[in-house]
Amino acid sequence: MSGDAWISETAPYLAPREPGRSDAWSEEAARRGRRGGQRLLHAGEAEAPEIIRGALGLSVGERVVVRRRLILLDDRPVELADSYFPLSVAGGTPLAEPRKVPGGAVTLLKELGYAGVEVVEDVSAALADEKECGHLGLAEGSAVLRLLRLTKTADGTPMEAALMTMPAGRHLTYRLGERGV
Repeated sequence: MSGDAWISETAPYLAPREPGRSDAWSEEAARRGRRGGQRLLHAGEAEAPEIIRGALGLSVGERVVVRRRLILLDDRPVELADSYFPLSVAGGTPLAEPRKVPGGAVTLLKELGYAGVEVVEDVSAALADEKECGHLGLAEGSAVLRLLRLTKTADGTPMEAALMTMPAGRHLTYRLGERGV
């Protein structure tokens, strides 16, 4: 997507999906005449990485449910998207299973009684590690942008920490607000 003027609406990614609607990314890409998709790389329990422990307020060694996806645009990888959920939120749910979740994670979480009302996003840059280079088709030593999105419920309970990793050549503009919710 480098060079494209692409303003992403955050709200549709945080709103539950209507039955029969495709995911927000596929819809966003289609509006631009492109084909969006994703491939599930992993789903299950894991120990939370340090950045996720900090975001979710977890202790060292505490486990989470993680869903790791490779985001595609016109069948080319453009982003790694890892969603982490506290076990108290997602343990024993379809989020912990290596299969597609109808309506997506946000829809299932809403059904489970978790609605995100506060979102904080933090963007940083780093050099891609070996796995990121492999998944994203980057040369060794390539820079990436990492967007950490923390979603909390109305009472301030962290319900998801998502870490999105993308080639640094992308230009990110996010519009927040009520539109699309």
